[in-house]
Amino acid sequence: MSTLDTEIKAPEPVQGLPDASGQFEDLLALMARLRADCPWDKKQTNHSLIPYAIEEAYELGEAVQSDDDEDIKGELGDVLLQVIFHCQMYAEQGRFDINDVITTLQEKLVRRHPHVFETETLKDDAAVKERWDEIKAEEKQAREVRGKPTRRLDSIKAGSALMQAQDVQKQASKLGFDWEGISGAFDKLDEEINELKAELADTSKADIKANIREIEKELGDCMFALVNVARKLNLDAETATLTCVHKFKSRFGYIEAQLAEVGKRLEDSDITEMDALWEAAKRHERSQ
Repeated sequence: MSTLDTEIKAPEPVQGLPDASGQFEDLLALMARLRADCPWDKKQTNHSLIPYAIEEAYELGEAVQSDDDEDIKGELGDVLLQVIFHCQMYAEQGRFDINDVITTLQEKLVRRHPHVFETETLKDDAAVKERWDEIKAEEKQAREVRGKPTRRLDSIKAGSALMQAQDVQKQASKLGFDWEGISGAFDKLDEEINELKAELADTSKADIKANIREIEKELGDCMFALVNVARKLNLDAETATLTCVHKFKSRFGYIEAQLAEVGKRLEDSDITEMDALWEAAKRHERSQ
């Protein structure tokens, strides 16, 4: 139910060609129009949008680092789009709307800043952080009263899947839920890979789409098991993956550059030529 305890209605779609007015209500009406008339927007769900929300947060971080005003405005807009997109769909479901989200945020900000809005006096940012944590603990207790008990792994902060996987495993390890050495982690990785292979072997090409959720689960188990291996090696899975991403981009850029020197595009090449250039890129790395 809405925090305002009123009937939830999704915003009315804008009619005709909308203006870029800079007004929040016009933005909500534009989002409603997209949900009504755009085939891609219509088929989205709150679950299907999760990767986009994560992606946009990362892109905003990169834009802030670049310190380019146009890029920052664009990426802030993309993050805002994710917020209003989710709110539009929840409003369509009659659960809550953007006003409820804003109200909840306002209440939280006031509640967590008693040194600003009440008589408390906190001398520095460290004291503010300590008080903030105390208030968050009080909020957790209030959730428990509402029938939402706090579990040990609830303290894991949101982040990339790799970061959360590693943090979850670290917490479980502290409680004794872990292998003594790395061999157990490798055995589990082998087990999960074999289960994924078996799932794919039992699924015909025509049935892959229908069975995609089970395949996704098995693939996720493989990646989770690989993170365990990284943890046992005292390596950060996120950093290791990013290193691989940057390496791949560098080698692929080398392929593109070498093709350009002979007047060819990537689209004009084939896997044999690109694979040969990939090996050349590796040799080039070793020579640096």
